Amino acid sequence: MNKTFCWIFAAMLSTGLVAQPATNAVAAATVEAPSPAAPKTKVAAQKPDLASLVRSDPLAPGPAVVVASNVNVRGQAKLKSEVVTRVTKDQQVTVLEEIILKRSAPDEPSAWAKILLPAGTRVWVNTAYVNAATKAVIPKKLNLRAGPGENYSVLGTIVQGDTVTEVTTKGDWMQIEAPTNAFAFMAAQYLRQEPATPALVAATTPTEPTPTEPTPSETAPVPASVPEAPVMVAAPDTAPAVPATEPGVTPAEPAVTDPMEVADIKPAPVEIEPAPPVEEPPPPRIVQREGWVRSTTSIQAPSPFALISPETGRTINYLYTTSPNLDLMRYKGLRIVVTGEESLDRRWKNTPVITIQRIQVIE
Repeated sequence: MNKTFCWIFAAMLSTGLVAQPATNAVAAATVEAPSPAAPKTKVAAQKPDLASLVRSDPLAPGPAVVVASNVNVRGQAKLKSEVVTRVTKDQQVTVLEEIILKRSAPDEPSAWAKILLPAGTRVWVNTAYVNAATKAVIPKKLNLRAGPGENYSVLGTIVQGDTVTEVTTKGDWMQIEAPTNAFAFMAAQYLRQEPATPALVAATTPTEPTPTEPTPSETAPVPASVPEAPVMVAAPDTAPAVPATEPGVTPAEPAVTDPMEVADIKPAPVEIEPAPPVEEPPPPRIVQREGWVRSTTSIQAPSPFALISPETGRTINYLYTTSPNLDLMRYKGLRIVVTGEESLDRRWKNTPVITIQRIQVIE
């Protein structure tokens, strides 16, 4: 009896020890697992419209405002060209055209604005082609140059008979006040143009003329009498003819389907497969990076342009855009702050790619 009791007590004790960890495991799993009733929050389910975020309209001929201080105006559309003058912030200039360079240095801007030289700028001409007494141009055309020599850039021409305003003379070259048609070049990114106002657009939009009611003389004459159209009358409904039967012969009755038989016919059950669960895509990684825009040297790179760190000089990201209105050549050589979705390319796993949403140039 005592031995049996000992065996029962040992069994109960072991059962309690085994059951305790299982109970604790279930409780821990319940705490760590997310609640099935908790709603799922979608983060950035829809990507923003890139066309509404990115603004890189080319410069149009006309007035523009300088957005930076002490911007160099050069004789040619490249950084190695001589400086003719400088313009400052909020100064207004006249744009003749925008030029995009197909081949330029990695740190050099690709978008340049050809502008008229500001008032007060001075250029140079050869004294041999200017009348010493009247200061009139002798040949049919005379080049305006950025300095006293033929190795300087040409900034336009003046024609025979034009008079010049002499400032000083240096050897065979005369410095004069720049005529109104003299031009030079500056980085296009440092200019801003105001968009056309809606009122101006509405004023220039042609409107369709409002149709007017015709006068009695313009209307077609009405005939004195108009014959009435014949009235169509539907034929009366007639009962279908009943075929005659011979005397003493009972006509056959139509067959009737037993309603019980119809009720017993049941459609075969259709099995509907449950729709597979829809997996939500991971939210996009939106980042903001700052650096210099430089063209890449490898033809296998995921993008022809890269963002370079100002501190280390190394590539931070490759720049990629899906907008047809964004020309990254215009930003080459400029320091920018770019915002966009960052991801990895399978071929270049060490350097991420930014799909551009917004670009801001740092002055």
